[in-house]
Amino acid sequence: MNYDLSKKIINIKPSGIRRFFDLVAEMDDVVSLGVGEPDFDTPYHIRDYGIYALEKGKTFYTSNSGLKELRQEISKYLNRKYNLDYDPLSEILVTVGGSEAIDIGLRAILNEGDEVIIPEPSYVSYKPCTILAGGVPVTIDLKNENNFRLTKKELEEKITSKTKVLILPFPNNPTGAIMEEEDLLEIAKVVKEKNIIVMTDEIYSELTYKNKHFSIAEIPGMKERVIYINGFSKAFAMTGWRLGYVCAPKPIIEQMTKIHQYAIMCAPTTSQYAAVEALRNGEEDVIKMRESYDRRRKFLLESFKEMDIDCFEPYGAFYVFPSIKKYGMSSDDFATTLLKEERLAVVPGTAFGDSGEGFIRISYAYSIENLKIAISRLKNFINKIKK
Repeated sequence: MNYDLSKKIINIKPSGIRRFFDLVAEMDDVVSLGVGEPDFDTPYHIRDYGIYALEKGKTFYTSNSGLKELRQEISKYLNRKYNLDYDPLSEILVTVGGSEAIDIGLRAILNEGDEVIIPEPSYVSYKPCTILAGGVPVTIDLKNENNFRLTKKELEEKITSKTKVLILPFPNNPTGAIMEEEDLLEIAKVVKEKNIIVMTDEIYSELTYKNKHFSIAEIPGMKERVIYINGFSKAFAMTGWRLGYVCAPKPIIEQMTKIHQYAIMCAPTTSQYAAVEALRNGEEDVIKMRESYDRRRKFLLESFKEMDIDCFEPYGAFYVFPSIKKYGMSSDDFATTLLKEERLAVVPGTAFGDSGEGFIRISYAYSIENLKIAISRLKNFINKIKK
């Protein structure tokens, strides 16, 4: 049968990460530094709370917006951590991961032809979700010499009369870059002047290693133009629970809730109860995991220095983004050859946009023992291609 499928979908490329890891699945004895997933189990008390909810028969649908109890805890958490003030009844929506929030947020605000500015390298779903929502992605190539931060000048150069949204993906996947308060104050001036909506994806907000994370939503006059996205996957090691949330002005949340209502109904009930416990009693767990990530981060950076691999110091998430330009190979060739010859998996920088060419992403969401093996294999590979 000749299926007449959506041309919009056909023209979207599959994730470069998944394509690469199809190769990994077919090989033995591979050390993988490619998956952006905590290696920690979800803390026991969080799992136990979810189990208790099941045992008590709390297995029914929640409201479309999510458990009122959870939304209240999210509101308290954001106020406690980032001085943000969101009404749990009208400005918070619980979603199936941060990924759903990105999707329905763009669908709720974009009209056909609206432009969305996306700094790259960045998470793989921003551009496809923009296209699916009828928008036009406009990318900014972030620079290694700027530590992959977005500058006011770069933003101003990309704004047109059709610009509707700026996506702020910081702390950043794949680079580990952060935006500090002074950086965001400059961006906020432009956003206010040009009347742009900001979608800020702060899923890694708990994983910063320099200063305390600062949100652009904290800046006076910004809350009314910000769609704030966060979740439980990274900070609380809850990837498989598939739970995120979005905070925004009531008129935006109302439209997002409609899409969520028809496509999803509600986020998983058991996950929502577990998330209540995470927000109430999970701070010590987050601190311990963050300290462990920081030790791994420093180990990799020191190893790169000894091996003469160029890499700026990232202060967020759990990724490093070293340059491999000096070795005369494309990112894809470097990663593919490294996998085949040394059984070490990393992700080509181009999986996160064309500006990722010349870089690879390495995740340090792995034990120090695994990282030591990986560095040994990477060193062998570098020594071979230098000859």
